[in-house]
Amino acid sequence: MLKIHSRCTLACDYCYMYELADQTWRLRPRRMPLAIAEQAAARIAEHIHAHGLTRITLILHGGEPLLAGPNLITQVVTSVRDEAGPRVRVDVSLQTNGVGLDDGYLRLFDDLNIRVGVSLDGDAAAHDRHRRYRNGQGSHAVVMAALKRLTAGSYRHVFGGLLCTIDVRNDPVATYEALLDVNPPMVDLLLPHGTWTTPPPQRIPDSPSTPYADWLIAVFDRWFTAPRQETRIRLFEEIMHLLLGGASTTEAVGLSPVSVIVIETDGSIEQSDTLKSAYHGAPWTGLHVSRDSLDAALLRPSVVARQIGAKALSPECRECRIRQVCGGGLYPHRYRSGNGFANPSVYCPDLFRLITHIRQAMVAGIAARVARWQ
Repeated sequence: MLKIHSRCTLACDYCYMYELADQTWRLRPRRMPLAIAEQAAARIAEHIHAHGLTRITLILHGGEPLLAGPNLITQVVTSVRDEAGPRVRVDVSLQTNGVGLDDGYLRLFDDLNIRVGVSLDGDAAAHDRHRRYRNGQGSHAVVMAALKRLTAGSYRHVFGGLLCTIDVRNDPVATYEALLDVNPPMVDLLLPHGTWTTPPPQRIPDSPSTPYADWLIAVFDRWFTAPRQETRIRLFEEIMHLLLGGASTTEAVGLSPVSVIVIETDGSIEQSDTLKSAYHGAPWTGLHVSRDSLDAALLRPSVVARQIGAKALSPECRECRIRQVCGGGLYPHRYRSGNGFANPSVYCPDLFRLITHIRQAMVAGIAARVARWQ
């Protein structure tokens, strides 16, 4: 993940980059210098060739990556692909708030074969509850106009999907159906970032209540019982895959080793940016692309802890019957001041109820199919 721009056009009040514990963005350049981008490309290629990789994913992120400008985006993508060489497939994706997504960028993403994800929290009321400009004005109308351009026939193929941060005050089914209005190929439903020290909204630490599971189950039931698959929902598919004995491909659930490294605008090599929600400096490794390989990050204790699966879980999680599926939840959500990450997720009751519900739905669905065949 390359942080090519460290500022944003919006001022979303739940943003983990600017509004939560880590504030290192204040000390970093707004835009990744070309020299840093070239060093990053060289380090990525070094890693590729050291491990004999034939395919990698490059994520352009921010802040708001479109603020970096088309020239830098072109130079970054071209440099990484050139350094990687013709035998390596470099899949590139970019996550944007959609505000600056104009025809010029869509042509560029078409030319460079970049998949675009857009943040959308539902209908106008749901989206504008949090995703606003600094003057308080909502961004829904502008984002929907951008999505209309993106989903038009000539650019539809670069549409990677939608990212929706959950607010349990928004009606779950209405939110899901508002997302369906743009016919997304994939939807990511994200739990708002929080910890035991700074809990997410409506999540009362140590309470057995499950407001987020309730919300997600309403969406799951609507999605799972639809007569045809209307879109893919990553969280639900990951849980279902894990329940069937598979491995996770996301940090949100499961015990697969963390597989993403972040390069900041100043060239710092860091852990996942979601750790910014835990405490100031949480993603820090002390490494830099000018002097360190990406492999060096694997030797940092904080990264090792995220490579060893169940051994890194809290005692409560190791004894839990759904630990292989839940995996303790997203790593930052386990943080508690005083004992670090050796805790269940702050969303533990929600995750347990959601996973149990999905398992029951799968068993019932299979039983119903078997009954029809008999």
